[in-house]
Amino acid sequence: METHLADFIKDTPEGREAEAILRRCVHCGFCTATCPTYQLLGDELDGPRGRIYLIKQVLEGAPATANTQLHLDRCLTCRSCESTCPSGVAYGRLADIGRKVVEDQVGRGPLDGLKRKLLATGLSSPALFGSAAAAGRAVRGLLPQSLRQKLPDADPAGPWPPARHARRMVVLEGCVQPSLAPDINAAAARVLDRIGISLIRAPRAGCCGAVEFHLNYQDAGREAMGRNVDAWFPLLEQGVERVVITASGCGSTVKEYGHHLGDHPRLAGAAQRVSVASADLTEVLEAESAALVPLLQRAAASRPRRPLAWHSPCSLQHGQQIRGKAEALLEAAGFHLTAVPDAHLCCGSAGTYSLLQPELSQQLLRNKVAALASGAPEGVATANIGCLTHIQSGTALPVQHWVQWIDAVLDQPPPAAS
Repeated sequence: METHLADFIKDTPEGREAEAILRRCVHCGFCTATCPTYQLLGDELDGPRGRIYLIKQVLEGAPATANTQLHLDRCLTCRSCESTCPSGVAYGRLADIGRKVVEDQVGRGPLDGLKRKLLATGLSSPALFGSAAAAGRAVRGLLPQSLRQKLPDADPAGPWPPARHARRMVVLEGCVQPSLAPDINAAAARVLDRIGISLIRAPRAGCCGAVEFHLNYQDAGREAMGRNVDAWFPLLEQGVERVVITASGCGSTVKEYGHHLGDHPRLAGAAQRVSVASADLTEVLEAESAALVPLLQRAAASRPRRPLAWHSPCSLQHGQQIRGKAEALLEAAGFHLTAVPDAHLCCGSAGTYSLLQPELSQQLLRNKVAALASGAPEGVATANIGCLTHIQSGTALPVQHWVQWIDAVLDQPPPAAS
């Protein structure tokens, strides 16, 4: 795609990146066929190709409008288009650049701006979110239904094994996950402990930075990224093997720390090291499958196979391009994964999207729940806390992180002899 960027952005790092991305686009429109919002709305401007045109116009000097902002806000940034694109267009990065430029030009109304600021501040702070979640549960009956559904009772975290192995990895604890589902990281620690790996925590680490960055508080997002680099890099230097991420939405961001902090005068090299060392839990356990799979198979032996629906988060299958790894481990653990139509489509959670675009989000949720339930599973497994709570709000089926399903299998006593 031929571009002529305006002077205000042409010679900036963002401008150079945007131009390189735009030039890869060949207008083919394959992306439109797999875009969730285009499928719902049928508007070219609510698909990737149309949004690319809007961003291109603004970067070339056309004034942004509230309508431009609306179409960009409706994008889930699910990155399904990236999986479809034959030219390798990095749409997600282009969307981040375009949204920030548009917001700088158009701004936000007072209420919308306040809502986004509260989300950026509250969701990115484990302490603030934890306090708000506890208060919300205390007055659950007084909350609007939309909030009640997104605030499930948290199962208590099970035991976290002590750091007793020579092999160590460090976990991203997350910002909302410790309050909404504290057992996920503990389950990961228990599974890793069974194969001789200790999962440790870094007290100085915090939010991955995705919430603030994608709400256009990009400097604040980079500051959060920098704090994590400062917390994890010394551990990697001391022999910790991996930064393990159990929320795939966070993983998509952490793996791009080297890009986001590439111009940082102090942290560029360390950020790249952290990105390279970061891995989704699916990748970590697949690499250890020689030790783990026999344990799973023994635990699942003599038990009937249970039907389970697998929801692959967009951040896993599109953002990180990881497919088949969790599925193989669940199959080894004795689950039969049921067919899920349109498994490539977003559930509608998408970070803060379900709170900022509730109507579209709920349509996507209904479609996703119907697809997951169509194979008559006993439950749903997923790999991202946002998807987990969003899907659980729309179904009576139990929805858990996939490692919780696996940990439960390993923890079961063998069946009694007949």
